[in-house]
Amino acid sequence: MKRQNVRTLALIICTFSYLLIGASVFDAIESKHENSQKRQLDQRKFELMRKYNLTRTGFDELEKVVLQLKPHKSGVQWKFAGSFYFAITVITTIGYGHAAPSTDAGKAFCMGYALLGIPLTLVMFQSVGERINTFVRFLLHKTKKCLGMRHTDVSMANMVTIGFFACISTLCIGAAAFSHYEGWSFFHAYYYCFITLTTIGFGDYVALQKDNALQNNPNYVAFSFVYILTGLTVIGAFLNLVVLRFLTMNAEDERRDAEQRTLLSREKQHRGVGPPQSPGVGQGPVQRRRRHRHRHHMGSGYGVPAVPRFPDPGLESRQRGLRDMYAEVLHFQTMCSCLWYRSREKLVALPHDLSFSEALMEQGQVVTSPGDFFDPGVSGCVCSPHRCSADSCLSTDLHSMAPFSLCALRRSSV
Repeated sequence: MKRQNVRTLALIICTFSYLLIGASVFDAIESKHENSQKRQLDQRKFELMRKYNLTRTGFDELEKVVLQLKPHKSGVQWKFAGSFYFAITVITTIGYGHAAPSTDAGKAFCMGYALLGIPLTLVMFQSVGERINTFVRFLLHKTKKCLGMRHTDVSMANMVTIGFFACISTLCIGAAAFSHYEGWSFFHAYYYCFITLTTIGFGDYVALQKDNALQNNPNYVAFSFVYILTGLTVIGAFLNLVVLRFLTMNAEDERRDAEQRTLLSREKQHRGVGPPQSPGVGQGPVQRRRRHRHRHHMGSGYGVPAVPRFPDPGLESRQRGLRDMYAEVLHFQTMCSCLWYRSREKLVALPHDLSFSEALMEQGQVVTSPGDFFDPGVSGCVCSPHRCSADSCLSTDLHSMAPFSLCALRRSSV
């Protein structure tokens, strides 16, 4: 089974197992308290009905009125400040439920607004998070360099550690502020910040719903808006660093498998050479004359050694295989440093959409063997397999790349 399929199956099993564990824990913790609270409310309801001589129907109507009045107790919600607050909760998918459109026109607009706003917001947060990660990586690299550290490269562990502490610090700052403004305990304020910035949005704790804060306390309103957007950006940067990196593993594995299949197919073409035959066997006089003219043209016009008089019939196939392998390898800039830079300066300017073998053909050169390719007189590169250091070339552990000991798969990272 492919690695990607195994990973997907493992993720599905882990997710459902996590759901079962969570359901069991919440059931054990909350069920007993819920039953106790329900018995107390039922008893209180019966006492109120008897005290005020209310029927069950009358009490239900009173209860409905109280529930409908609950959102209005916190003040006006649909002025500009409250509407802006609601728009934030829509496009960020927080969805507290503290306010909802009551008109048909408002509901229709809310659906269209969310349909365009949610993808836009997600892309924006991921893009900003990526830029933040790049800036933090640059600062950390400069800091290590200023401190005189031997290894100045910024590892994934360094970035994850910084991102984790940035998230914790953001939550703590918000918890301290909302605890002060709302009168919540620090734990409850921290809980509110976590539920908000993870876009869960239960709605059991909602800021700006006390003492008409939306109209009477503009500084607190501005702080709340800025904190929510900034906190979501920090969380987005951390998720961009960790979660999206994990999500791209399948795509990377697919690309790696495709590269290996391509190289293995080239290897099969390279090895699939038939037994040598006598010259002219199975060929007519026209084919022999064409072969002679082609050999004379290639031998005399471009300074490349002519093909032997009695060539191996599989030589053309091997040449094609070598050219294809050069093109496949050099498409990923798989050359030693010396050959790469010297080829750019003296041999050919290699555009992105032109393979190396095609460039050589345009220059009038035919590569018949790895030795011809690495000959200084042909390619313009002065390095040799004995001169290249281990720093400038890597091995690929593929048998098909054995003739190209100078080449190394050095992919450009984004």
